[in-house]
Amino acid sequence: MTRFLTLAAMIALPAVAAVAQAPAAPTYVMKAGAGDQYEIQSSRLLLTSTKNAKLRSFASMMVTDHTKSTADVKAAAMRAGLHPAPPKLDAMGTKNVAALRAATGTARDRLYLEQQKSAHQRALTLHQTYAQSGTAAPLKTVAASIAPVVQTHITELSTM
Repeated sequence: MTRFLTLAAMIALPAVAAVAQAPAAPTYVMKAGAGDQYEIQSSRLLLTSTKNAKLRSFASMMVTDHTKSTADVKAAAMRAGLHPAPPKLDAMGTKNVAALRAATGTARDRLYLEQQKSAHQRALTLHQTYAQSGTAAPLKTVAASIAPVVQTHITELSTM
């Protein structure tokens, strides 16, 4: 039995290591920017329609915090010798914003919360992984400073 468990652990180890591997610096910058764009665009959209004061406050915080993290990542990328293109939504962000546009009223509010929870989990993983094992020092530093902010957002989402 011990040999079986040892073999199983050895087989699983490369998969675990691959999950924890940070993306290349340009990919990190692109993914961070795409995530921020989703947060900003979805939150601005929600602000046009929600009547929920707590959601309004959260969405306003998202616009402020993710605008700042975009600027921070861009500045760190420049210090790392990269010249990033302006951030844009990725396919998932585009799909999610479209779904929010199609929803109305409290259904939009609920969908926004669902999307925010999963988007913030992805963002937390991205920033924590790059902070731990990224290759560009300025980006590692900024990722390490953004991760706690994302964690704060996750904590706030858990109360809604």
